[in-house]
Amino acid sequence: MTNDPDGPDRVELADAPTRQARNSATFWAATGSSRGDEVVRQRAYVAVVGSARTGSRVLIQEPDLTASECAEVLDLVRGASGPMTVEDPFSALDLGELDLRSWQMPVMVRQVSPAVAPAMDVVRVGDDTDLQAAERIVIDSFDLTSFEPYRAGELFPPALLEQPGVDVYVATVEGQPVGACVAVVADGLGSHYWVGTPSASRSRGAGRAVMAASLVDMGGLPATLTASRLGRPLYESLGYELASPSTWWASR
Repeated sequence: MTNDPDGPDRVELADAPTRQARNSATFWAATGSSRGDEVVRQRAYVAVVGSARTGSRVLIQEPDLTASECAEVLDLVRGASGPMTVEDPFSALDLGELDLRSWQMPVMVRQVSPAVAPAMDVVRVGDDTDLQAAERIVIDSFDLTSFEPYRAGELFPPALLEQPGVDVYVATVEGQPVGACVAVVADGLGSHYWVGTPSASRSRGAGRAVMAASLVDMGGLPATLTASRLGRPLYESLGYELASPSTWWASR
């Protein structure tokens, strides 16, 4: 992971939605490009159009979508061949006319502060074996049924490790993988995705460990993320604070 020495020392809470939107677009575009998905880049959104198994995702980038841009997003959602997720950190888009689930999760910010080394073994993934371990952990943790039966490299293609600023972490106990996450550094900001622990290994500190390892590697950079209800206490204990709600839409 390469730190940006010219990165900002602080992220204002009002800027957090935009900064998280940009980082999320970087991560999903990197994932889509790594597995050969179509990546659509427009002013107000970035879309990754995947298969019936990998799904598609739209990342809203601006709060002021025009009518034509809204129509384009609606067309992408209607045309998806598999699971579809729309991330809107500005809560600017109304997809209520579609048969989608909708909920809100907070964007959170961690200002520059010291990071404590993890209390268990964590590796920054560098080979296919560890990458597949991370992949299996995330599929289990998030109940990603569209990726079953398991096909190695479908969620985390090997080429993902070659994408600038993208790193995958795996925590182990007695040599057994127990937690994973993806960390992304872009434009002087870090963020986290797919922080997961399989059901059989929860409450052992694996989620904290992988995040701690990645925060240490990020050095003196601020970070944002979008928090689930279950993940929020962990993130707060690591120094994250609430910024604003983000609206998510997903196929049922």
